Amino acid sequence: MATSPFCTLGRRVDECARSDSGSTRAPSCRSPVPRRRSQCCRPGSGIAATRLGTLTTPPLDLFPLSARIEQGELTIGGVPATELAGEHGTPLVVYCEHTIREQARAYRTAAPEALVVYGTKAFPNVQIVRLLHEEGFGADVSTQGELELALRAGVPGDRLVVHGNNKSDNELQAAAGAGALVVLDAPDEVERAAAAGVRGVLVRVTAGIEADTHEAVRTGYHGSKFGLPPDDAVEVIAAGREAGLDVLGLHVHIGSQLVDTTASRMAVEWLAAFAADCRRRLDWTPSVVDLGGGLGVRHVDTDAAPTIEDFVIELRRRFQEAWAGHELPPPALILEPGRSIVGRAGVTIYRVGVVKRASEAVTYLSIDGGASDNPRPQLYGAQYTALLANRASEEAGCAYAVTGKHCEEEVLIRRVLLPSARRGDLLAVPATGAYTLAMGSNYNVVPLPAAVLVAAGVARVIRRRQAVEDLLAWDVE
Repeated sequence: MATSPFCTLGRRVDECARSDSGSTRAPSCRSPVPRRRSQCCRPGSGIAATRLGTLTTPPLDLFPLSARIEQGELTIGGVPATELAGEHGTPLVVYCEHTIREQARAYRTAAPEALVVYGTKAFPNVQIVRLLHEEGFGADVSTQGELELALRAGVPGDRLVVHGNNKSDNELQAAAGAGALVVLDAPDEVERAAAAGVRGVLVRVTAGIEADTHEAVRTGYHGSKFGLPPDDAVEVIAAGREAGLDVLGLHVHIGSQLVDTTASRMAVEWLAAFAADCRRRLDWTPSVVDLGGGLGVRHVDTDAAPTIEDFVIELRRRFQEAWAGHELPPPALILEPGRSIVGRAGVTIYRVGVVKRASEAVTYLSIDGGASDNPRPQLYGAQYTALLANRASEEAGCAYAVTGKHCEEEVLIRRVLLPSARRGDLLAVPATGAYTLAMGSNYNVVPLPAAVLVAAGVARVIRRRQAVEDLLAWDVE
């Protein structure tokens, strides 16, 4: 791990090394600080005594498309961060409507003939799903709750895809009642889906491809709980046809937070060969193919990820080539993006509380949220960056570890360079629109934040802030 050229108080090594005692104004921190030699990053202390180039705030291309630095502070959708925090409180998740619509339109442009369904698990919200429905999207749901949410948002049944590795009879009945397309994920679902009145189905097959992503979000490898091994999938296709189900096609999904097309191309080629095998064994070819989702987003400036256009166009090209190579009739295509729609669109604004030095190597900046509203760093080792939203134009010269308020050694960001932080500052963490609130909890009886949607200088609440009374209402006294 690279060592820091900054002391725990944010000064450069060469600034600290000039004297052993007294008080100085450290230019990188912009505040007078008392110093002891033990607090400085002196040669031999285990921290590299090297100079970095000019330090900057995180690039705005990690933030929503509407993000700007105006008069020294971050604005999103034309609304200043201080105004958002003042009116709606913190923590607060701010979604940019323009970004969501532009991401959706990128999918529709790159695959105009495809049915694109939003993976609601990324952030299940009625107004977001309704907005995406306006852009021509359907919805990918995996529980009865997500199904009901999509229906309330106005998504019609013929634009709903129902997933789940352990669907209940009630969920199958609800899917049938909505007229949704159901993805069969287990042999016993054939009989139960037919009994529930389901008509159109896809069969999810496991391609045996290990995507280059965190093991917790890989779903296409041999032994995954999702989908069926190839021989079992063939048997389910045959059984579904015999049971009177309309077995329309195949589904494959290899994982989430994919940052290149390699694994997806492999999955497409494998699926074409599998479809050709189905034709040979069953005299059946898919008329619909669902390629899942999984495109990743950038969370820090060193991340790389293809654009939606590049990813989808390359995927479609390989799909068409693979299908033609096996002389298969071209099927209808379904795509299921989630993270790439809302990930970049969301920014979480926290208020800074305690700032304290824990050791020569670590100074903690504590925020009023943490693992309860964003468990991804704890679960997946996810990396984030941040800026001080109310002081976004100031030079970033102090190194901090950002931690939450919960009773764990939770670290949201292991190291970030900021202006010298103080209580009351606003910390903005970009790329938090997906799998944050959706996976949140009420650990330590902490209410979940509000979410707002911003556009053209107006912020409207799309998810109200929980109160402690909401949480205690579930207890029986």
